[in-house]
Amino acid sequence: MNRSYLFAPGHNLNLLGKVFHAGADAVILDLEDAVPPSEKRTARANVASVVTTRTAWVRINAPGTGLAAADLHAVAASAHGIRIPKVETLDDVHWVAARAPEKPLICAIETAKGVANAFDIAGHPAVTHLALGGIDLQKDLGTGDGDIPMQYVRSHLVVAARAAGIAPPIDSVYPHLDDNDGLIQQAAHSRSLGLFGKSAIHPAQLTAIHATFTSGQDDIDWAREVVDAFEKAGGAAVRLPGGEFVDLPVAERAQKILDAART
Repeated sequence: MNRSYLFAPGHNLNLLGKVFHAGADAVILDLEDAVPPSEKRTARANVASVVTTRTAWVRINAPGTGLAAADLHAVAASAHGIRIPKVETLDDVHWVAARAPEKPLICAIETAKGVANAFDIAGHPAVTHLALGGIDLQKDLGTGDGDIPMQYVRSHLVVAARAAGIAPPIDSVYPHLDDNDGLIQQAAHSRSLGLFGKSAIHPAQLTAIHATFTSGQDDIDWAREVVDAFEKAGGAAVRLPGGEFVDLPVAERAQKILDAART
């Protein structure tokens, strides 16, 4: 699974030339919020050209709009996948999937209506991830800044994704570029709730994001001990030397940590 998704605005050729060398696990070329209205056509042409030779997700404009239809006409065939902004209903997903057949979709949940319909959205067969659009959602809900107002939504998206059998949700961008401690705190909190991976708006954020979403040696050592003990017990519940009780769910969680460490 990808730890980081780095955005680059489609109208900026300088950034389009650099973003693939910044070290992100995945790149999202943006045709939406980061692109001024006067630059939409230029951004679309730039991104359509880039995705013929580079692997990238493309964030289109809001589904159902003329801008989004033009975006998909230009990039759907070559993009690795499509990130849909402001997904509110299953109809939004159907609309994009019909214009980008067989492409994986990231659905950004950025409104109260999207949160309410997250289970239906996650269940569409083309959807591989939900993503939290925290800044827009806070505006829609009228909440304050910080992680507490978004805690319910993060957990809600985790449950929706798990129920649909898709990957864990992707966390929102952290907009404060000079606050590395805050970025780490938010990423760690999100991971503890069950999200995996985080959107980024600048390469300087990648080191902290990768460190947070990479299992540490202590986690790997614990997981290896659990799996080894469980296998030696023949799949029966077992007590570790330190006193921890291990049964099948604990062993499965440990195996996931080891699997992730190998990728």
